[in-house]
Amino acid sequence: MTKQLFIDTDTKKTIEDYLQHITHPIAVRWALACAEHVIDHYEQKSPHDERPREAIKSGYAWLQGTMSTKEVRQASFAAHAAARQTDDEAATAAARAAGQAVATVHVFGHAIHASTYAVKAIAYATHFDAEAVADERAWQYQHLLDLEKEM
Repeated sequence: MTKQLFIDTDTKKTIEDYLQHITHPIAVRWALACAEHVIDHYEQKSPHDERPREAIKSGYAWLQGTMSTKEVRQASFAAHAAARQTDDEAATAAARAAGQAVATVHVFGHAIHASTYAVKAIAYATHFDAEAVADERAWQYQHLLDLEKEM
């Protein structure tokens, strides 16, 4: 069986451009929201493995000043380890979205990777439904705009 190629939407470029003009805390909040939006795809396949969800929580704890960057990085590594331990592609992408989202605490550039893994989770879960992928990217972009207005 040939693995299907993931094709992203043009909205990714719009998001990348917009990310150049936002603050680091907004990027972290947005990346965490992207991961949260798809985390169910992991939790349905591995309901007893809380590492990706705990990683997301650690990102919010960092935003509140109750967790160090070092602790958050460890949570990111744990989410990526969880991704390697599932054979479901949507679950793997969702766990990677969590790992990348939390990594945004340390490096701003991980935010776009979190969003892309979230979109991949949708793509795999819907058997590459182009409309579902486009809807997820549209949600991400709108959420980014909303977060900036809130801050």
